[in-house]
Amino acid sequence: MKDVAARAGVGLKTVSRVVNGEPGVTPDTERRVQEAITALGFRRNDSARILRKGRTASIGLVLEDLADPFYAPLSRAVEEVARDHGALLINGSSAEDGDRERELVLALCARRVDGLVVIPAGDDHRYLEPEIAAGVATVFVDRPAARIEADAVLSESFAGARAGVAHLIAHGHRRIGFVGDLPHIHTAAERLRGYRAAMAAAGLPVDESWVALGPTDPARVRADTERMLAGDGPAEPVTALLTGNNRVTVTVVRVLAGLSRRVALVGFDDFELADLLTPPVTVIAQEPALLGRRAAELLFRRLDGAADPPRRVTLPTRLIPRGSGEVPPHS
Repeated sequence: MKDVAARAGVGLKTVSRVVNGEPGVTPDTERRVQEAITALGFRRNDSARILRKGRTASIGLVLEDLADPFYAPLSRAVEEVARDHGALLINGSSAEDGDRERELVLALCARRVDGLVVIPAGDDHRYLEPEIAAGVATVFVDRPAARIEADAVLSESFAGARAGVAHLIAHGHRRIGFVGDLPHIHTAAERLRGYRAAMAAAGLPVDESWVALGPTDPARVRADTERMLAGDGPAEPVTALLTGNNRVTVTVVRVLAGLSRRVALVGFDDFELADLLTPPVTVIAQEPALLGRRAAELLFRRLDGAADPPRRVTLPTRLIPRGSGEVPPHS
């Protein structure tokens, strides 16, 4: 900074004001300082700045899988809000493993991030209590925290699934299957609850062979889907399916493509090219970008000093009829 000040013919305080974007510097003086910075290759020492201000201007994002198309717009939205606040985003994947989530979160805390946005994989978040007490703002997104009170931004999974099943019932279906994610995941449990609620409201029984929860790997999803479509023991084959997320839906679409008969399908989550398939896929759409934006805005609100009790923000879903959910039952 001394070299910059000498080259520009100004004092150290003037250089500091220009570097930190503070007022009180004329345009001509600012231009001379910026030219000196460029000529000398000056770079601000952020490590020293962090020690002085006590903030790192960085936040962490822990999600299930960076490669999942659902999380790409969510991550981008968090990054954009962070950028608007002059902060850097550091992210990582938990791979739906509670221990890995904990490891990632604590590693980010050790690097002194100012706050965290977490899509939880674990079932006990009390390990975060000391970090939150130490000032690390934390917001959970897509799923709530477990065993602690914390801010959360969620989609309306229960109502969305209930609407999807009601749509299939309205088009004549009575034997409807549900293929979902791991049962301990909050969104999977809520979507199953919505499925059961819609069937109960219509006075329709649910044969337990019509419900399949588990990992989203294609082999498991294919096996359960084929079993439901063929009929399992005394249970009759289903004529329609509700799928619990985008990855499950893609595998089910592949299974249905190989059938001689048409089976109705409503998928939770929209996905790329869903409207171009034959038939186009009816979906219950979430807004992942809005989930990320709301979570990040809530996080920076906390970082700015908001001290009200933890909030739970729930965003609506919407049913998009495209054709697959309107297929009538086969005879």
